[in-house]
Amino acid sequence: MKAQMSLLSLAIASGLALAAIPAEAAGNLKSAAISRANVLLGANGTGIIRGAKGDVFAARDAIVDADGTEHVRFERSYRGLPVIGGDFVMHSRNGQLRNVSQSLKSAARPNLVAQFGSDEAIVEAGARFGSKFFGAPTSRMVVYARGASPVLAHEVVFNGIKADQTPTEMHYFVDASSGRILDQWDTVHTAKPGPGGSGCTGATAAVGTGKSLTEGSVVLNTTKCGSTYQLVDMTRGGGATNNMSLKTAGLGSVFTGTTNVWGDFLVSNAQTVAADAHYGVATTWDYYKNMHGRTGIANDGVGALTRVHYGRNYQNAFWSDGCFCMTFGDGDNGATILPLVALDIAGHEMSHGVTSRTANLIYSGESGSLNEATSDIFGTMVEYYANNANDPGDYVVGEELFKNNANMSQAIRYMFKPTLDNYSQHCYDPATTPTFEVHGGSGIANSFFYLLAEGAVVPAGFGAGTWANLTPSSLVCNGNTSLVGIGRTAAGKIWYRALTVYMTSGTNYAQARAATLSAAADLYGAGSTQHNAVAAAWSAVKVN
Repeated sequence: MKAQMSLLSLAIASGLALAAIPAEAAGNLKSAAISRANVLLGANGTGIIRGAKGDVFAARDAIVDADGTEHVRFERSYRGLPVIGGDFVMHSRNGQLRNVSQSLKSAARPNLVAQFGSDEAIVEAGARFGSKFFGAPTSRMVVYARGASPVLAHEVVFNGIKADQTPTEMHYFVDASSGRILDQWDTVHTAKPGPGGSGCTGATAAVGTGKSLTEGSVVLNTTKCGSTYQLVDMTRGGGATNNMSLKTAGLGSVFTGTTNVWGDFLVSNAQTVAADAHYGVATTWDYYKNMHGRTGIANDGVGALTRVHYGRNYQNAFWSDGCFCMTFGDGDNGATILPLVALDIAGHEMSHGVTSRTANLIYSGESGSLNEATSDIFGTMVEYYANNANDPGDYVVGEELFKNNANMSQAIRYMFKPTLDNYSQHCYDPATTPTFEVHGGSGIANSFFYLLAEGAVVPAGFGAGTWANLTPSSLVCNGNTSLVGIGRTAAGKIWYRALTVYMTSGTNYAQARAATLSAAADLYGAGSTQHNAVAAAWSAVKVN
């Protein structure tokens, strides 16, 4: 599955622009903002963006606030080569540059003469990848700029499938001078370690009922095609839910039925988990639209494809930019783990797509941890937004996947106390966090968000005397148990604005602190309760 970057449509920041803007007007605003940003680049010189002779910049996104402040996101190339980690966001108002968000550390550029060839780089990367790959690996020259100084590198891509049936698109960055592997990441993003359309002429929108596995009886938006119904949501960009029929290749086929009732609450019925997934996608769409003014993952009104019944006993879920789709495995069909179609998992996977279309946080190191945390945060916010009595909102990720789990002692992650999963980090550690696996490294941001929203308050069912035996002091890393939360709505708006306006592909934890402080100042004012709470919550997880 080949991951691709598409041009973003204009996003209007929710806290500063509440009114909907017609598509044509939004496009005009975007074009004007990009034009002004290009003028500012020429007028201010390239020093502020650590530019060099030979750099070329291309606008990828623009956000315009209600007060006219413009945020234009740029990609960078150097003498025709993509600069990995060279992206930046220009912030301006009334034609005046205010500041720049970026992670590039140096204006130095490497010699573009490779000492280590493309074929050699493929061999080096292939030794790391293994033997089970599909098709021929690809290689291109890039400038790798995620370190202290940019270096010439080969970006080698291997496609394959892991032993657990997860597809993989591994990107390896091989130093063109030494042959050393500088970095690597997978563009297929999973929930845990380890374009739709009906195709029907004359289709009409319909409303059906889903008898789901985890969410009870739910309303489903479907499509009527002649005498049959399809799990295609015409009201949300044509997003479709397809049956993979236990296969791992292809896109599957859309669910159809003679009635508009889907499933029977039992895992034995193939339509049951399809109802969960279809509902989860719709709820996630509604959350982003109603809370952040975002229409669809790419903010272009186009629905995504959802695939269920992927593989045999596949115990994971994943998002892939290549097919613009989310995919859910069946677990072991309830023997120990249920199909992975829980609402917070659906929100998690769709949010990977949102991240790829905005900050595009690279799935490695601290930026990868922030990528995973973003999905946990918004997956959790989707669960709260749904307000479904069958699956009440909580800060536990994936607890619905486990049977007989009333005390939630089994889960993928615990946002309020990440170490409860015996894997994730809770407190920032400069010695280990930069290279920690991304799912585990996400715990720091997850904990930050919980403290920001709820304060140093132990959730019900996890306090003293329970299996978790938590106290307020165990939720913080600096002893500050006086933290008071600002509420989920405000915390979610701050994180969304930070992601879409201030974060870049290489944002680390220190830069995430700065990004969320800027977002809070924009939305609520510098020195506001919310702004001060952001600083205190980061300090509580030792990000200072």
